[in-house]
Amino acid sequence: MGWEALGQWGDDVTRIESLSGGVANDVWSVRVGGRLAVGRLGTRSDADLAWETGLLHHLDRQGLTVPVPIPTADGRLFAGGLVVMTYVEGGPPETPADWRRVARILRELHRLTRGWPQRPGWRSSADLLHARTGTRIDLGAMPPEGVARCRAAWARLAGRPTCVVHGDPNPRNLRVTASRVALIDWDESHVDVPDLDLVLPGNAAGLDDSAYDIAAQASAAWEAAVCWDDDHSVRRLAEVRAI
Repeated sequence: MGWEALGQWGDDVTRIESLSGGVANDVWSVRVGGRLAVGRLGTRSDADLAWETGLLHHLDRQGLTVPVPIPTADGRLFAGGLVVMTYVEGGPPETPADWRRVARILRELHRLTRGWPQRPGWRSSADLLHARTGTRIDLGAMPPEGVARCRAAWARLAGRPTCVVHGDPNPRNLRVTASRVALIDWDESHVDVPDLDLVLPGNAAGLDDSAYDIAAQASAAWEAAVCWDDDHSVRRLAEVRAI
């Protein structure tokens, strides 16, 4: 349907300007009923979007600051691959104290989503010890030696409790103010081991040396697999130790 789906949000809707949204989506600032918002148009399935929008509503109800889906005029949370969400103010973390606040919010996300069902079509790091594909990951496209190294890194996390992980808590996806920390861009969120979210600058999550090493290796392996084979993924794979 494309951006004409924006009409499902009523007559007082305007697309303003393109925002940086990565390669998977077309993201624009929009105005809905006089309120600034963000529209994201992509190719995710309805089941995938229902999982994501349901998660965001749950987190909002539990007190986390996240982009909240704005319903269409007839009450749907998405239409034709388009989701419209509240705009979240703030800037990226700048200090060690900011990053410690980010770590606390990530741990709260993990606490609130223990036992959450997996995002439709996704695989966790433990699943990929045996499976070869899952959403954007295709291990068959990677060098076999690289796959073996990634699986060895993920195996060190196997058997741990799982929850929703944000999946990409980099500065672009964080909005910090004096009073709160917000997590935006949930396109990579799925169910996995929480340590994958906790490899933060300055070890802001306070992991001990062994836990940090395990998490950092598993995180590098995940980014290599999910982005393969651009320059970033090649660099990340180089960080994963040989077996």
